Order: sequence, then structure tokens, then C-alpha cells
Amino acid sequence: MATTTKTGYCNGSDMLLYVGDKPVGHCSTHTTTINSETKDRAVKPVSTKGISSGLWKGKGVVGLSVSISAEGLCFYQETENGYKATLAMIAKGQSVDVKCMERGNDDKPYLTGKFVIASLERTDPAQDDATYSISLENDGEVNFDDAAITETPEAAS
Repeated sequence: MATTTKTGYCNGSDMLLYVGDKPVGHCSTHTTTINSETKDRAVKPVSTKGISSGLWKGKGVVGLSVSISAEGLCFYQETENGYKATLAMIAKGQSVDVKCMERGNDDKPYLTGKFVIASLERTDPAQDDATYSISLENDGEVNFDDAAITETPEAAS
């Protein structure tokens, strides 16, 4: 495969979300959110510290989670994972394989893991395009590969 040097801003259309073994069909947007669950730790300062030194709390990470949401257009000739395919997946009540990648880097996803389809919603407005949205929540460990994200900073001169 020929490589293309990417410059400028990242085009969101080049970022793909796969649910199961196919991309989200006619996807118009997807958002990945990585959260840290934290815990505050308040410790009494040593006796030689001043009165206000006990006002500062420490913070530690006690858990990580990933949620992904996507929206797409309902399409009658869908060949990827559109509303119908996603409805069949959520009805099974099982985790699905999810991966995120740059277009053209199918073999190098930057995020992979098992996810639960937390919600699937369809909107059918009068005289407008029908759309659907999906929300995913991680089911166990998620793997990140930051080397799979293209960033080519210019060398310092």
C-alpha cells in the first residue's frame, strides 16, 4: 500500500469506527471519551506544617473507562453496520468487538476492545433523513496504540 504524507489538520472523515467486523454505516460523526475515575485523599499534615497545609488533597486514579458514541444516516442499501445490523447486535445482549482507526490503516487500529452497546436510538423526522445513534461502553480492558495515530511533527531546525 502506498503511503501518503498527511499534513495540516486531521479530517474527521479519515477516522473510522468499527463495531463488530464492519465500520459504522453512513456514519456522520463519532466521539470517543476516555475517563479517569479518581479518588481524593486528604491526609493530616505533619505537625511541623502550617495550618493551611492540610487544605490540599491528593488525587489518585482508581479506574479507567471508555465510552464511544456515533451517529449515522439510515440507508436502504447499507453494506456496513447500519441501524438494522446494530439492532441485531444489541438484541443479542453480548459485548461486541470495537476498533478505531485511520482510513487506510485497517491493520493498525489505535483503539481496540470489547464494548457493550449501551443504547441504540433511531430518529425519523417528517420530510427529513432518518438517523440513528449508538452509545458504547467498554467491557474490560481497552488497548491503545498511540503509534497508530499519524502525527508527523516537523523536525526542529
